[in-house]
Amino acid sequence: MARTSDISLLTTVNEGLSFVTVDQLKKLLLLLPKSVKATRKADLVAAISTQLTGKPLKKLWQGLTEIQQAVVAEAVHVTDGTYNAGSFIAKYGQKPNWGTYGSYSYRSEPSALQFFFLPTGTYGAGLHMPIDMQTELQAYVPEPKPLALNTSENPPSSFKVVDKYYDYKNNRPVSQERDVDVRLCETERLAQQDLQAVLRLVNLGKVSVSDKTLMPTKATLKAMASVIQGEDYYTEADEEPDLDYLDPIGTIKPLAWTMLLQASGLTTLEGKKLKLSKTGQKALAASSEKTLKTIWKKWIKTTILDELRRVDNIKGQTGKGKRGLTAVAGRRSVIVQGLMNCPVGKWVTYDDLKDYLVASDQTFEVSRYPEHLYISDSNYGRLYDAGGYWSILETAYMRCFLFEYVATLGLIDVAYVNPYDAPSQTDLDHFWGGDDLSFLSRYDGLLALRLTPLGAFCLGLTTDYTAPELTTDTTLRILPNLDIVLTGQPLQATELMMMDTFTQQTSDAVWKLERETALKAAAEGHSLTEFQAFLTEASADGLPHTVQQFFEDCVERTTSVQDRGLARLIECKDKTLAALIANDSRTKKFCYLAGDCHLVVPTEKETRFRTALRKVGYTLPLG
Repeated sequence: MARTSDISLLTTVNEGLSFVTVDQLKKLLLLLPKSVKATRKADLVAAISTQLTGKPLKKLWQGLTEIQQAVVAEAVHVTDGTYNAGSFIAKYGQKPNWGTYGSYSYRSEPSALQFFFLPTGTYGAGLHMPIDMQTELQAYVPEPKPLALNTSENPPSSFKVVDKYYDYKNNRPVSQERDVDVRLCETERLAQQDLQAVLRLVNLGKVSVSDKTLMPTKATLKAMASVIQGEDYYTEADEEPDLDYLDPIGTIKPLAWTMLLQASGLTTLEGKKLKLSKTGQKALAASSEKTLKTIWKKWIKTTILDELRRVDNIKGQTGKGKRGLTAVAGRRSVIVQGLMNCPVGKWVTYDDLKDYLVASDQTFEVSRYPEHLYISDSNYGRLYDAGGYWSILETAYMRCFLFEYVATLGLIDVAYVNPYDAPSQTDLDHFWGGDDLSFLSRYDGLLALRLTPLGAFCLGLTTDYTAPELTTDTTLRILPNLDIVLTGQPLQATELMMMDTFTQQTSDAVWKLERETALKAAAEGHSLTEFQAFLTEASADGLPHTVQQFFEDCVERTTSVQDRGLARLIECKDKTLAALIANDSRTKKFCYLAGDCHLVVPTEKETRFRTALRKVGYTLPLG
């Protein structure tokens, strides 16, 4: 697909040559096979222009290197005569040789490629291939290779890390190379198990967040970490021992789940605790893949969190830098489009995905004013030139989005290394104080990803999805005497919490169903039906009749007494007056007789009761 540039178009070769300086024209003339002596600019332009058409032009093109010919092919067939350095380098992996044209040095020398791209004006104007040249080249310049996303069957098995230090004894810098094992996390099954675990954790009242920032508390992160399957991507064992010098990695999955649940509408905030909404309650029994797809759709539109905020070492995000940040929905949509081009089951390196986005002009901008963001020092570490066509801002954002949210939801599998060994450290060396950082972000270790069948379903690439069967290793035996005996694998953290909530533990592997404990749990908002479903699933022999009767009785007792809200107690002079008001057609709809001399008026009916009471001939003083 052709792309139109903002650079002014050149119509003819002569027009472009007229903007080239005399010194540069003389150097270009020397590159032509037919040497012509000329000193005046008009003569130089005429001598060169005659060689930029017909057979001389074709011969000139044939003399270009392969990568230079690719530049010409892209300009002729794709980019309307322009050269986009970022897109080209991302597609071909190297820079073409332009010579040293444009250098202030008197020794600058152009390459033959500069015959094909001429300035569109004076004083630093852009370069463009003249339209008449494009028309002629179309006859024999083949179309460039189509853009393709590099994929592989297997993830990287190892990663080379270069450790640099200074040898003071020998007074020289030293570089040592070592191999680091690449970790693999297959997320599809884990995400579906984690979803049920975190929903249960919320339902047990164990998830608290800040009522201002909505970020989880330390206790919540610890509780979340205890219930997710397969642990977090990094554990305490990955933390370097000297944390006074090195940055801690911190948590990823536990925080991600807390934010995802809030953005999805599956939870509501009551004070500082998350509670399951009606939708969240239904999700406990619904198919996990549909709930995950709903969470995903909500997340790509949410403004509850800008993923860049999770990159702690990029400072200034709450000051001036915040006003320059772009909308998160736009950034996410670009990354999502890139994911939709990934084939299911194939591995794609992070760098290849990034290059594909740049090469196809699917880029985004994190900040309109990167100079307001900085690393380490606000005076010397500002991100003025944070990386050109794809800056470290975009890299930091995209890695966080993919690693912390897309992978946690099970849309992609990930291959990664410890962030202390991540390759981004070389980029940080260009910034003041950057060499003192352990890493730019905890997500720097992401090396490659693989789109899962669940990911294809959530992205809308497929309409059907068959979830992998989720089995539980836990086996319980439910006895007629209401004892629950563990006969299989140990209970998981959320299962233990449920048992502690609804039962009384009588020994290491035995729990007792008690009506008072169960009713107390129900009064605190926990679902007896969900607990019964859990026991049914975990039980090897099903639930005995006595246990089923126990739950039926408890459910009936929780629904037999209902809270109908607040009311006002009205005292009448005598029981005759109370009976009159309670039975009068004008007031009886708004009150209830309580005893001999009292009336109960629901708060929401008080105003109408007062109005009707006046029609009966009485009034109720305020206060």
